[in-house]
Amino acid sequence: MNKMIAAVSLAFLTASGVAGAADWSGKVLRLGVDPTYPPLEFKNQDGTLTGFGVDIADALCAELHAKCVWVESSWDGMIPGLLARKFDAIASSMTVTPKRQEQIAFSDKVSNAPARLVVKRGVDLQPTVESLKGKRIGVEQGSTQEAFAKAVWGKQGVEILSYQNQDQVYADLVVGRLDAALQGSIQASYGFLNKPVGKDYTFAGGTLDSPEFFGVGDGIGVRKNDVELREDLNKALATILANGTYAKINNKYFDFDVYGAK
Repeated sequence: MNKMIAAVSLAFLTASGVAGAADWSGKVLRLGVDPTYPPLEFKNQDGTLTGFGVDIADALCAELHAKCVWVESSWDGMIPGLLARKFDAIASSMTVTPKRQEQIAFSDKVSNAPARLVVKRGVDLQPTVESLKGKRIGVEQGSTQEAFAKAVWGKQGVEILSYQNQDQVYADLVVGRLDAALQGSIQASYGFLNKPVGKDYTFAGGTLDSPEFFGVGDGIGVRKNDVELREDLNKALATILANGTYAKINNKYFDFDVYGAK
């Protein structure tokens, strides 16, 4: 896996003639983050930020020689916060979708996390309208899963309940207020199913990969007019993919290639 990532990325670097990202020494980059989405972005017990997305962003900042400052935000406040200049980039594993691209620009793909349904073990539910009609499904506000569930399921008799953060979704699932939860598969696996609180729950059915709602993967969001920042983030990303830094971070959190198809 690691050799494949390096080979593909090195080929990109060679083909594009990129020697490296610009030097942002002395400049401050403010990064928006919703730290409620383990293992992508979350807080340690001491309050420090950690997770795959945080480590990737830190590696990009190191490559840019930039001083990066984290700015916490609710998920549904990410794009408004970026446009209001509360921070310079969204570094919180945001899925690239056509609807979001109408408002902001994105870096090249950073990772990919298909959506999946989580249910209690023994419950016969599938991620289809026929199976979920009359059921209560929890989603996070502002997420691609919310957009999909409301547009595809909500108009056909499935009750969609939106929550401010993913932890609230799981809390209501556990106490029985929800029949299922829809979220990114990586977050569900490492942030809920692999924890004691999620031991009685499991994935139902396969992945949901509608390009209209789920795009082609996750990227770093920037304002459309910040062209230089986007280009430099892409150069830094290509560099850490090629030099093994990305693979090292990947293996810290996952036992599979979270980057997905090249």
